[in-house]
Order: sequence, then C-alpha cells, then structure tokens
Amino acid sequence: MAERTFIQSRDQLEQIIDLSESERRWFDQSPSSSLPFMVSSYYASLIDRDDPSDPIRAQIVPRIEECEAGRGESEDPQNENCYAPHERFVHRYRSRAALLVSDTCTSYCRHCFRRRFTGHEHTSVSEETVEKSARYLAEHREVKELLLTGGDPLTLSDSHIDALLEALRKERKDLVFRLCTRTPVTYPMRITEALIQVLKKHDSSPIYIMTQFNHPREITAESRSAIDLFVHNGFPVMNQTVLLKGVNDDTEVLTELCETLVSIRVKPYYLFNGDMVSGTGHLRLPLSRAIQIERELRMQLSGLAMPVVAVDLPEGGGKVPVGELYYRGETERGRHLFLTPEGKEVIYTDP
Repeated sequence: MAERTFIQSRDQLEQIIDLSESERRWFDQSPSSSLPFMVSSYYASLIDRDDPSDPIRAQIVPRIEECEAGRGESEDPQNENCYAPHERFVHRYRSRAALLVSDTCTSYCRHCFRRRFTGHEHTSVSEETVEKSARYLAEHREVKELLLTGGDPLTLSDSHIDALLEALRKERKDLVFRLCTRTPVTYPMRITEALIQVLKKHDSSPIYIMTQFNHPREITAESRSAIDLFVHNGFPVMNQTVLLKGVNDDTEVLTELCETLVSIRVKPYYLFNGDMVSGTGHLRLPLSRAIQIERELRMQLSGLAMPVVAVDLPEGGGKVPVGELYYRGETERGRHLFLTPEGKEVIYTDP
C-alpha cells in the first residue's frame, strides 16, 4: 500500500485537525488495552476540519471518555465467549454463526462493540481454526448462514480470502455467507475486480455484503463505485447503521441516509442502538430517543428504505426491535386496535 495510506499516530492526525482537550487526553492517558487509533487517509479526508462536532470525526477520533466504563457496560455485553465452541467461532443463534476471520480493520471506529478483540494482535484466523470451523459446520447442518466478520475480513489478501472460502465451501456448498465489512465506507479502493473474481469462485450459495454506512457524507463517489462492483456482479448489499450521539441522532440525517442507500441499491437492514460496551457510553443514545426516532422514521420512509430499529440485548439476550407496539389488542371479537405511527387509533376487522 502507498505510504501514508493510513494515519496511525497523533502527529499524523494533528496535521489534519486541531485536537480537543478530550482527544489530547486520550493520546496522553489511554491504557495499552484500549482500542488503538488508526484511520485510512481516505476516510480522514472526509472530516470537516473546521467543525469540532463533525460526524466523521466523532466516529474515528478517540476521546478520553473511552477510558470510562459506564453503568452496566462490559467488554463483552453479548457474552460471545459463552457461545464459542472454539477460538474465533461464535454460535449464538440456531441457524447462524460467526467466524472472526481478522482482528484488524481499515479504520478503528470508536463505537466498536468488539473492541476487546479488535486491533490488538493484528492476526488473522489460522488454517487450523478454519478447518475446525468447517468441520463444526459440517456437523451442525442447522447453521444456514455464516457471518465472516472480525475485525474486517477485507483486511485479508485476496489469496487468503480465496483459501478461506474454499475450505468452508468444501464442507458446506449450501451455506449462505454474510461478508461483514465497513471497508466500502472507510477504504473503498480495496474493492477491486480481482476481489470480485475471488468471491465469484465461491458463490455456489449467496454471498451477502453487510456494510455500515452511518452518515450520508460517507456515501461518496468512491464508496458508490465499491458498491457498484458488488451489486453489478450479483452480490446483494445490506446496511447496518449504528445510532450514534452527535453523528446521526437526527431523523432528517437518517432519512437522507436511508433514501440515498436505496438509490445506490443498498437495503437499509438494521438501525442499532449502541451495545453496552465499556468506553462507548458517550456515543450511545438513551433508548427512549431510539424509540422516538423509530416512530419518526416510519412517518418518513417507505418500507423499502425503513430499517429495523433494534437493540442487541446484554447478557447474550439477542436482537429485539425497539419500536412501540402498534398492535394494542382485540377490542371485541374480530376487531383489533392498532396505533398508527402518528398516534391515531385504528380498528382492523377480521373477515
């Protein structure tokens, strides 16, 4: 990669922006166990240098608040370690599992929910672990979907991805893959024709691209080109946005994001309130605000553009929608009371 493709030090960052007191304190005081700082030069170029509250900056520049653990927060709120039959493999839900193929990303997002794992060892999944995972999948046919995640799988080389997919496909040609990556957002030049050809070698069952656009300004000419390469070659793209304080906790911003995603052939899939991960409380919204945003978005967006607003419950409780219950029960035989997003009561009658 070209020199200065990535910004990894305070000195490099200060050539782009003036650090706030909170940001300076993180660089001075953060423990070695903290999620490290790194951002691609491309993604850093999207920061408005004149705006201390810039939404791109808030996602990528660390603050001293990350060193504080809030009430109820933990390093592993989803209890992934409790659902790991072996290293780097998580089987939390009956029909799907996750393989953590890399602990590296092209940029380290400050809201990362797997910060206990990401960015510390700079390692990828071993051949032995891949083989063990393939055998597990062969024995557990109830698993229909495998999330290739991390970290970011696209930090691996094309040849490494090829070998990984070949080993998994050898045991399960029917398995649906979800390639979970933020690279189209933070380093879109990684998406190349050569990568597409590798993926097409292993498309005996669908490969879905699961990405994370959090703000409309992330949808650039470069990221659109990356998405086009996936979509035009038969790989559907779905988006999982994280609700972030000071970034996208605004209905107009989210409406623009979701509608623009649909226009570039990306389906808004989930809109997550932040996980209860230590050091992320300053970016997480109160649940009441997430519920309000869900109601407001339903009045703005079409069904195609509307994501599922959800929270991943702590203690491994799983994903649940946070929207208000629109169905209020049966008022009399065959007559059901609903509440519209606007708050109006409506009766639905059975035939």
